[in-house]
Amino acid sequence: MSTDLKKMYKTIMDDHFTPAMEISFVNGDSRQTLFYEKVSWIIDGVQKGLRYGENPGQEAALYRLVNGNLALGDAKTIVPGKYLVSDIELLQSGKHPGKTNLTDADNALNILRYFTDTPCAVIVKHNNPCGAARANSLQQAYAKAYMADRVAAFGGCIALNKAVDKATAEGIADQYAEVVVAPEFEDGVIEILGRRKNLRVIRINAMDKLHSFIGERVVDFKSLMDGGIVAQWSFVPKTLKKEDLFIASTEYKGTTYKVDRVPTDQEYEDMLFGWLVESGITSNSVIYVKDNCTVGIGTGEQDRVGVAEIAVDKAYRKLCDRYCFERYNTSFADMTDEDKKAEIEADVAEQKGGLIGSSMISDAFFPFRDGIDVGLRQGVKAVIQPGGSMNDYQSIEACNEYRASMVYTGQRSFKH
Repeated sequence: MSTDLKKMYKTIMDDHFTPAMEISFVNGDSRQTLFYEKVSWIIDGVQKGLRYGENPGQEAALYRLVNGNLALGDAKTIVPGKYLVSDIELLQSGKHPGKTNLTDADNALNILRYFTDTPCAVIVKHNNPCGAARANSLQQAYAKAYMADRVAAFGGCIALNKAVDKATAEGIADQYAEVVVAPEFEDGVIEILGRRKNLRVIRINAMDKLHSFIGERVVDFKSLMDGGIVAQWSFVPKTLKKEDLFIASTEYKGTTYKVDRVPTDQEYEDMLFGWLVESGITSNSVIYVKDNCTVGIGTGEQDRVGVAEIAVDKAYRKLCDRYCFERYNTSFADMTDEDKKAEIEADVAEQKGGLIGSSMISDAFFPFRDGIDVGLRQGVKAVIQPGGSMNDYQSIEACNEYRASMVYTGQRSFKH
């Protein structure tokens, strides 16, 4: 008896979540309540909510905040009615969105909010960016972000901060993506994207207000297996410009250690870009950035040396794939000519995976110099990290040995 396993991905669930939800924070006689309503869309004449949750068979619902204000201590949550992903406009749906489509879009916008002036593209897969880039045009930004990790971008969510033009749309339509979100789509673009019938094309009507979400907080809820909930304020990066950074220095056993070289303007630019991209990456994470584009992204590891090494390995493998695709229009995995593969690997080794002159970004301090040495050996010339380790002096010594610079943010950036 054969079973069509593909059917489970085509299943559309009728969820049993209620049309409204309330969450109250109670302190004696004082009560602060947030009021939510369930979101749905009319697709092919039928009212539909989320397709399913993280997996087929998991019911899910999207709620948007419609009333209530929450203040806990000095922190206040976003006021009702200030919507982004919870009030999307589906211009083309094919298959209507599932939970992961929306959370990928949300995390892409979580990163994109810091880059509203320059054309920027962020491609997210499984709630982590696989490529992010800034450039002079949207087409260039998308091409750089896509080629940073062409393999992982397959089936991802593409978020763009400018109106999508035909040139960018052609690039998107040539690839397979699940979702594209943008503030607007120029004339003729929807027809181009329509070549991908199951691509969810989403207009974010409030994208012009995206910058206003910088510094805004929401309550993060994490449900435990016994039904308990951990609540926390969402993370807000404090380091937004180079004046917010500290040149690395520390005192250890009566001796002051300080990096010898101040970062260049380009290094500052890359470090700040990487630091804000990393605010949307699952921890433990280390990433590498060069010329406003991610080179290698390491996510969700248990040790900092390991994640730094994974990011290096990815940089090498992704550059092999990029060179192979650009030269022979095929992936490195599908290349059968061993001489051509050897030639590409030699070129990538010479370029050290594109890491020479890059910046290394770490969401937490390096407990020892072994983690930072991973990047420095590949040609990293600037490092940004929170600082605060008892052994910061080791990392400073390592940077000075390699004539690299380093700055501290003074703030950890974990995301789980």
